[in-house]
Amino acid sequence: MKFIDFSVHTGKDNMQIDSDLLEYSIQNQVKEPVFRLYGWKPACVSLGRNQNDGFVDENILSQYGIDCVRRLTGGRALLHDNELTYSYITPVSEIKNGENIIESYKYISGLWIEIFKNLGIDLTIGGAPRHISRNNYCMAISTGADLCFENKKFIGSAQCRKNGYILQHGSILIDYSKEKLEAIFSEETDFSSITTLKEINSDLSIEDIIKSSKQVVLRKKEGN
Repeated sequence: MKFIDFSVHTGKDNMQIDSDLLEYSIQNQVKEPVFRLYGWKPACVSLGRNQNDGFVDENILSQYGIDCVRRLTGGRALLHDNELTYSYITPVSEIKNGENIIESYKYISGLWIEIFKNLGIDLTIGGAPRHISRNNYCMAISTGADLCFENKKFIGSAQCRKNGYILQHGSILIDYSKEKLEAIFSEETDFSSITTLKEINSDLSIEDIIKSSKQVVLRKKEGN
């Protein structure tokens, strides 16, 4: 597994980097998965590949100093502010039953289960009650691809597939502002089914997640 260490970029640059990594893997038929961690500056709303952007109010985004981009992956919009984002690129063939979307989510999510177990946090995949609504905000929607802590959504992920390769994006909530999210997404949101790193263990930080990620990737390279 190729690990790309944490870096911070604009939303446009982050999406371009992931797109370039995916295209490189496809063109060169790279077998080794690519695992990347990153942040966003300024904060940014990312829209799902096919999501309607009618709810976006440019004046509100400007008021908060927030950019807006569209992702290659599906799902609904996210605010990338106080969070950690990951991308994972792999050939479908490298995952057992990788043609099955649910199985591929389980496989990639297994990496995060191991990373957080390193930090004393036990996560489950699809542990929240399945809930589909009209909300524009992705974290308010529970699906079988969620990673949850005590049945609350903690990591939301989405995929795209191209020429036999998977690109999976995911957002790990560190903390959030209810007021800001409701202003940006123009709707009242039920946050009772969402949790954050701050709520789970306020002593942990993004740096701790990055350190644990490196340790887990190193163990996998060593075959442990």
